[in-house]
Amino acid sequence: MYALVESGTITRYFNNPKGFKLGDNQYSADVFTKWTNTEREAIGIYEIIFDNSNYKSPKFFNNTDRTYTFNSSEGTVTATFGTATAKPHADTNWTQTEIDNGDAPAGATTSTVKTKGLKSILIEEIKTQAGGILSKTDWYVTRKSEKSTAIPSNISTHRDAVRTKQAEMETAITNAADTAALETLYTYTEQEDGTTTRPLGELPELES
Repeated sequence: MYALVESGTITRYFNNPKGFKLGDNQYSADVFTKWTNTEREAIGIYEIIFDNSNYKSPKFFNNTDRTYTFNSSEGTVTATFGTATAKPHADTNWTQTEIDNGDAPAGATTSTVKTKGLKSILIEEIKTQAGGILSKTDWYVTRKSEKSTAIPSNISTHRDAVRTKQAEMETAITNAADTAALETLYTYTEQEDGTTTRPLGELPELES
């Protein structure tokens, strides 16, 4: 991606190579594919340097839009993110003022959730994932109910393990002090044996 700088100000962006007119001159797309950086910069075309150091996982943070800046002393155009804002980790309830003003739904109290926080959202995800895993062996339970056929011990063990791990994961999420702590639970790191794991762990799948 390139930017056109005129009189110290960015006036145009180029996402893809294409011809353009600058002043009285018409330039072809070759400017972006065959010219050197020095040649391009001589007419005000700078390759944009992307700085993603402030970018954070959108699962846990709200990132800003990129800001494009021309540094005349260095002769560079840089695209940077501002400071990311952590998404609320706890639920937000309706306030009494909002209830009194009629902004809350009928029957709402100060204990009624207005906006779900990350903890609630992530716990719902875990429940859904666990439900998906258990659904694969639900037919054993149905068969036992309808035909009195015993559930194989390995299936019962597996289903118990899923529920146990689900409870552990939900507890870890609930106990996280803030958004950064939640992100840490989900962050994978490479181990000495080359595998990658996260503090939250994984729900067990049935071994074939």
